[in-house]
Amino acid sequence: MSMMGVYKSGQGYWTRIMTAIAGGLIVLLGAYWLWDLFRNVSFGGIQPIYIAAAAAIVVVAVFGGLVYYLVGVKPGSVDFLIATEGEMKKVNWSTRQQIIGSTWVVIGLTAFLAIFVFLFDRVFFFLFVWLKVLDASA
Repeated sequence: MSMMGVYKSGQGYWTRIMTAIAGGLIVLLGAYWLWDLFRNVSFGGIQPIYIAAAAAIVVVAVFGGLVYYLVGVKPGSVDFLIATEGEMKKVNWSTRQQIIGSTWVVIGLTAFLAIFVFLFDRVFFFLFVWLKVLDASA
């Protein structure tokens, strides 16, 4: 296995593609942040735009290579991504009706708990006012 070859290239295609896209986006956002950070930095007679561009290019090259290595070459992480895709194919996804029913249960339970806590709070408020621990006029 060479450093430039893709390890198990036919397996885990979509998981690896989406991971590479997410990693690339993070690398590009980091390069943009660095570009913005070095936008007004001058070093000797070098114009700031060249320093910012060099910093962004170095970040893209180093971390882009790292993303490529982790997603395409390193056996441990590649095997993990392949296994993840395999497990996701085994998942029994809920139907639309099950999701809607579960959502209504959560909304109803949340409303019930909100009302219960409100009533509990009122009972304790009146109890503490009656015991003169709280002043109702305040």
